[in-house]
Amino acid sequence: MEKPVLEITNPDGIYDPRVHGYSHVAAVPAESQLVFVAGQGGSRTDGILSDDFGTQVSIVFENIALALKSKKLTMANIVKLTTLVVDYDEAKHKILIEASNKIWPNQKFPVNTLIPVQRLALDGMLIEIDATAVG
Repeated sequence: MEKPVLEITNPDGIYDPRVHGYSHVAAVPAESQLVFVAGQGGSRTDGILSDDFGTQVSIVFENIALALKSKKLTMANIVKLTTLVVDYDEAKHKILIEASNKIWPNQKFPVNTLIPVQRLALDGMLIEIDATAVG
């Protein structure tokens, strides 16, 4: 029997975070390959950043998916995200939850730390997400 590549859980006794689009615990077997994806912004190869937060979120996840595909992995292989959001508010939180539900409809969300920030590396960047995946 093949060992699972990763295990996503939400232990009893801690609130259920799935309504917010993330999980509490990701376990990875020691013999797994870890793949680290640098923080991705909301622009494609043209470098143009939309003023729309939802558009940047979509592009960030497209960029992460492309990086993972280069290692023959998918979004289902992600165990950990770090999300940086400029001028974070409830509306942006809802957009992130909607995107997470589209990407992980089974609600096996990766562990995620969301950090509100004043600014990111480039003018106009509204979001940046890095990812750790396992293969």
